[in-house]
Amino acid sequence: MPTAYKITEHKYDVVVVGAGGAGLRATFGLAAKGLNTACITKVFPTRSHTVAAQGGISAALANMGEDDWRYHFYDTIKGSDWLGDQDAIEYMCREAIPAIIELEHYGVPFSRTEEGKIYQRPFGGMTTRYGEGPPAQRTCAAADRTGHAILHTLYQQSLAHDARFFIEYFALDLIMDADGVCRGVLALDMAEGTLHLFRAHGVVLATGGYGRAYFSATSAHTCTGDGGGMALRAGLALQDMEFVQFHPTGIYGAGCLITEGVRGEGGILRNSLGERFMERYAPQYKDLASRDVVSRSMTIEIREGRGVGEHKDHILLDLTHLGPEVIHEKLPGIAESARIFAGVDVTKEPIPVIPTVHYNMGGIPTNYHGEVVQLRNGDPDAVVPGLYAIGEAACVSVHGANRLGSNSLLDLVVFGRAVANRCAEQIRPGLPHPKLAADACDAALARLDRLRNANGGTPTAVIRDRMQRTMQADAAVFRTGETLADGVRKMREINAMFADVRVSDRSLVWNSDLIETYELSNLLGQALATIVSAENRTESRGAHAREDFPERDDQNWLKHTLCWVDEAGNTRIDYRPVHLYTLTDEVSVIPPKPRVY
Repeated sequence: MPTAYKITEHKYDVVVVGAGGAGLRATFGLAAKGLNTACITKVFPTRSHTVAAQGGISAALANMGEDDWRYHFYDTIKGSDWLGDQDAIEYMCREAIPAIIELEHYGVPFSRTEEGKIYQRPFGGMTTRYGEGPPAQRTCAAADRTGHAILHTLYQQSLAHDARFFIEYFALDLIMDADGVCRGVLALDMAEGTLHLFRAHGVVLATGGYGRAYFSATSAHTCTGDGGGMALRAGLALQDMEFVQFHPTGIYGAGCLITEGVRGEGGILRNSLGERFMERYAPQYKDLASRDVVSRSMTIEIREGRGVGEHKDHILLDLTHLGPEVIHEKLPGIAESARIFAGVDVTKEPIPVIPTVHYNMGGIPTNYHGEVVQLRNGDPDAVVPGLYAIGEAACVSVHGANRLGSNSLLDLVVFGRAVANRCAEQIRPGLPHPKLAADACDAALARLDRLRNANGGTPTAVIRDRMQRTMQADAAVFRTGETLADGVRKMREINAMFADVRVSDRSLVWNSDLIETYELSNLLGQALATIVSAENRTESRGAHAREDFPERDDQNWLKHTLCWVDEAGNTRIDYRPVHLYTLTDEVSVIPPKPRVY
């Protein structure tokens, strides 16, 4: 007999799920527009994963040399390996400039040039003159703690605009009506063990990526893709899940991120022979080629026996030539991380690094307003009423097959801002909420009851470990049809294991066992979508590198993958066209061409 749960109901104009950079920019933007706004977050806002972003945020301010937002537009399309939607990329790169100036005015303490302007460093794949010129110094930085600076500022602004926060509340499921309209979200107050139904005219998913589907990731342990999991359970498709970014420089053994800003300041990757090997793979931009290119180059060096260490399984990142003064001024956080996690003094010795899962290009498909879209009745851009997604949880798609470094923080800020503007256009403050069906929460409550009382034979941690190791082994930097097929088979078995999960704690108050089981469920759906989509895409593009299909195939694969996963683990694949058009005549469409650095 299912438990009878008491539910407290709240009514808001808009509810934001997640309090990272995207969620907070949306939250305070919505509140500033006069909308009654709530933000639900499973961790305290300043503990959200955006706080770990190091190197900076891109915008063509031209504070330190030649630049133009149109060059940024070109670089982002090229970086995406032509899978990015060019209307959304135009919007992001053009809006980057006012968005950064806004951040400065809100109080973000950017590093400064001698003239007092925002300091900008070069990042991989960022160039001038449409890729023909020298590297662009486009990445605005607050030393190497840029995400920390932005997140704290956005939280302060949210409080200043009287947004309401529900902290340490875990979002369980979206509440959809019979017409497919999102009407709210059901959440658990983890501290008190009480259930809360948040009614809203707009629900904004800003829940971050699902990096913890892999064994080694720079992601926080909270990065479990909760928004994507809820979207799948609501019967929605996820987009481009096969594209998972490996950051070239995670600390060997720990996975902790070493920002691309290190290479932007002049850090050099070296193999066991001491060679600056990136000259072989990207003669023009060397260590500042895009992340997928650098990650594959490092992996080739290791495969061919030029790796470092006892097992010849990693590479060295050398900063020693930069000098203590530059390191302590521009890269103080990196020096600290290297000392703690690698036992290295970066002024005297290199950091051991290895490509590590870092970012999910795929996610919940949206348009550039942040509205969730689905393929319905032949319309690839049909809007899901009442539902929005932003940040790493979403797939706009501005990153396509590969995200350029420092475009992530920009994505959060620009589309957090965009969704606030869109909601203000569509939602009248104080509008009454329609009557909700009596059984609207029944499926979510039945699921809670089932998981809370799960008495199978397999602990959550065992299933999670198998999933992470399978994804790490079979959906890695290089992929083949054979490893992917084996990975799909194993992931289907692991997903089926979830029916036998055991939760040992039956309470609702601070039940970390139950919360981790929910998080595992969210991860499993997205892990399965990732590896199934990867097996399906028979080409190499951006972060998706197939050794059995080494070339990019624009004739057959210049399209977005859509993948549905039901609760039983059944998958279905379809496609959406890439937007090869722009919003204005200020830029021209960049047609596909070979991608070289």
